[in-house]
Amino acid sequence: MILDKINTPKDLKQIKTEELDVLANEVREIIIKKVNSTGGHMAPNLGILETTIALHYVFETPIDKIIYDVSHQCYTHKILTGRKDGFTNPDNYYKYTGYTAPEECEHDLFKVGHTSTSVSLACGVAKARDLKNEHYNVIAVIGDGSLSGGEALEGLNNAASFNSNFIIIVNDNDMSIAENHGGLYNNLKLLRDTNGQAENNFFKTLGFDYIYLKDGNNIEKLIETLKKVKDIDHPVIVHICTQKGNGLKVAEDNKEKFHWVMPGILDEETNTTSSEENYTSLTAKYIYEKAKEDQTVVAITAGTPGVFGFTPDFRSKLGKQYSDVGIAEEHAVAYASALAKSGAKPIFTVMSSFVQRTYDQLSQDLCLNNSPITMLVYWGGISGADATHLCTFDIPLISNIPNMVYLSPTNKEEYLAMLNWSIEQTKHPVAIRVPNIELVSTGIEDKTDYSILNKYKVEKQGEKVAILGLGNFYYLACEVAEKIKKDLGFEPTVINPRFITGIDKRLLEDLKHNHNIVITLEDGVLDGGFGEKITRFYGNSEIKVLNYGGFKEFPDRIPAEELHRRYRLTPEQILEDIRKL
Repeated sequence: MILDKINTPKDLKQIKTEELDVLANEVREIIIKKVNSTGGHMAPNLGILETTIALHYVFETPIDKIIYDVSHQCYTHKILTGRKDGFTNPDNYYKYTGYTAPEECEHDLFKVGHTSTSVSLACGVAKARDLKNEHYNVIAVIGDGSLSGGEALEGLNNAASFNSNFIIIVNDNDMSIAENHGGLYNNLKLLRDTNGQAENNFFKTLGFDYIYLKDGNNIEKLIETLKKVKDIDHPVIVHICTQKGNGLKVAEDNKEKFHWVMPGILDEETNTTSSEENYTSLTAKYIYEKAKEDQTVVAITAGTPGVFGFTPDFRSKLGKQYSDVGIAEEHAVAYASALAKSGAKPIFTVMSSFVQRTYDQLSQDLCLNNSPITMLVYWGGISGADATHLCTFDIPLISNIPNMVYLSPTNKEEYLAMLNWSIEQTKHPVAIRVPNIELVSTGIEDKTDYSILNKYKVEKQGEKVAILGLGNFYYLACEVAEKIKKDLGFEPTVINPRFITGIDKRLLEDLKHNHNIVITLEDGVLDGGFGEKITRFYGNSEIKVLNYGGFKEFPDRIPAEELHRRYRLTPEQILEDIRKL
């Protein structure tokens, strides 16, 4: 194999250009095999494979700086920069993260996993280079889907004003995670249709020099084009058209499905769809039925419909009652706020890890205006995710903004009741932390009046120790309670708080009469979280409070079970702490 000869980009430059297509096929084969085994980003990596080879063939990294947007398309880059053992050796499949990581390799400049950032980061690199009178190429690689993000547009605006080397590769495969949405994509289509010759050119309007390459999966043409811009003395856009999923027919035909895949996607015997109800399917079904009976209901996503079970069929059936605003969570929040102020009933679905992108809009556009939207937060909780996609920070981010009501259901019936109340009420912006556990159904309709804010539910009345189990961790609270009863001989009180944003002062005050320890359990970071509110309430009393949750850190692909032990989130460890008190 030609790949056997390559351990660094310098080795790549020794390969004859006519052999690069063979190399590309070898790299494609090992990426497909590895991702099918471990799961990961399949189609994005296959689509930019040839571009990455050409970039390293022309430029001199790590002296020249290549900055990938999102960096979920960096697998070929990793293979060419000394990390191919993580793709060729199954024993090392989990050795490297799926994103760029400076701690792994000097060819990676930033640790990134969220979108629309590369041009802004490249602006900083280029400016520092110019201030220090250094000379090297700065190359930002950004996909067309990422261009819908506000930071990408801010970065482009700044980058166009440079009077020095600045190269931006726009990887246009006419696709985000799902289909692209927005007026910008009309211009990209026009540029594709006219072979880059259209007078109406978004990039030229900003002031960029502009080069168009129709065949962005042709290594020879890519090398020829990149050589033209190497060491250029002004900002330039290299607009290349690529095929997402290139070289894997099933990925080319099913681009959305193969953007990110679970292990075994290509194995026929494991490639089946579960019909079992879960909180994702439940939500999509609920929204669809609600939209049918009320034309003011509108479902909103920011470029990630698959996370929420918004299938192409679902999107088609909802029609004008479905909005994909592109990768633009900030806009989505402001858009939803205005919809609600104007009498509509917006439901904005967002992954916990992306909530932090919306903080100013949550505060100013939404909560300051007290607009009654419904925001559904998915995947919240401690997990073995990459450091770039942790979902542990949403509780402190959301719950400390005035006017916001943040709810955390523990079962199907609570969740549906909260949804119904949130969509129909008109007094508060409401966020609901969708349970990130297997679906639990009590079979009993929840008739709680959630307009009575911050009223906790005592699920089991006891003594001495009160356990507040929030959302996902309610069932951990039940386990701890059983262990206390068995090992310590008394029945503790178990409380389902349901409200994250406020405290039930009357209930907490009542606990003082026959309890001396209060325990809080939350599936997220402790700092600024739910438990600290309880601790603050009992600060001037004799009650001892133990807060359990995640530490303020960026764990990277550490199994959830290991993190639970680190954070003392096992029933045995919690019982041990109670014994000490």
